[in-house]
Amino acid sequence: MEIERKFLVNKEQLPENLEEYPFHRIEQGYLCTEPVVRIRRQDNDYFLTYKSKGLMSREEYNLPLTKDAYFHLKTKADGLVISKTRYLIPEKNGLTIELDVFHEEYDGLFLAEVEFPSEEAAEAYIPPTWFGKDVTWSSEYHNSTLSQGRIISKN
Repeated sequence: MEIERKFLVNKEQLPENLEEYPFHRIEQGYLCTEPVVRIRRQDNDYFLTYKSKGLMSREEYNLPLTKDAYFHLKTKADGLVISKTRYLIPEKNGLTIELDVFHEEYDGLFLAEVEFPSEEAAEAYIPPTWFGKDVTWSSEYHNSTLSQGRIISKN
């Protein structure tokens, strides 16, 4: 089960020295958006992911892929293949902020996600002051929606 909250971040509010945090280079495409079936390259690892419907909470299953399988399936992606850098920033209570800095079609979009052990913890979460609008309840900012090339607000 994936339980997360998602927030827009304004470029002027990004943490200083972002390059000092650990990060992953991510590329992902969608074979299907209802239900979500995604392929992802994260650095030199490859995955096939299934996600159920939902906004803050939903089922998620990850299966390993070979590099060859990933590149074969990438040609079958429906819509845009999303490219982003994900920074891992320590947060209070042992949580981690996953700050996605998007590239190419979504250059200038910054989204922060925080995963939680329970819905109660997610609902009680008080975000840092540098977070912007809470978009947890908007499917507009799901990567599967972004892959369809829909125009979104970056603020």
